[in-house]
Amino acid sequence: MTDPDFLLPLAKPLADPVPAGDLRTLERKARDCRNCPLWRPATQTVFGDGPADALAMLIGEQPGNQEDIAGAPFVGPSGQLLDRALQEAGLERERLYLTNTVKHFKFEQRGKARLHKRANAAEQEACRMWLAAEMLQLRPKVVVALGAMAAQTVFGRQFRVTRERGRWQALPGQARGLASWHPSAVLRMPDERREAGFRELVEDLGRVAEAVGAGGKTAT
Repeated sequence: MTDPDFLLPLAKPLADPVPAGDLRTLERKARDCRNCPLWRPATQTVFGDGPADALAMLIGEQPGNQEDIAGAPFVGPSGQLLDRALQEAGLERERLYLTNTVKHFKFEQRGKARLHKRANAAEQEACRMWLAAEMLQLRPKVVVALGAMAAQTVFGRQFRVTRERGRWQALPGQARGLASWHPSAVLRMPDERREAGFRELVEDLGRVAEAVGAGGKTAT
């Protein structure tokens, strides 16, 4: 299913058809996705989470170790930092839809530890149909791309979070979006930069709060 009126808050056309169904149906279908090899070592598919009427959609990059175990996005250290930022910005997580560009955890085994590895271009491409399906179901008025992978998926390969963070971008379907730091990037920043990075994330999420109204509903 493709909707030419909404097509799509993604930077380039899809190679695969967009799966049909409501969010729960899509989640069930995604559990059996074999479009790339990442499903083999992963514990499970980590689909998006949030209400179907959420008007703000936050897109991260890919699940981490704790997300892979729990089967839910943003539940590990980066999720805890995001929760703090959302609270300071005046946004209720329960009223937002959180998802990732890639739905499986990619990692390198080092002893007992599973270390995050960035999904390559083919793996990202294989997952874009699921992100498109989520967008078509939600039809969000505001899209927030957290991190470079999400930002380039939504705004194009030339987009740079370092240069264009926090600036509103027009999107198809009368939506608009902005990009900010991924919480994990904030956690990796040097000590002297980390607090400033966190404040910038809060500032960008504050713009989202103004756009959708308190708690995640569109401002009138």
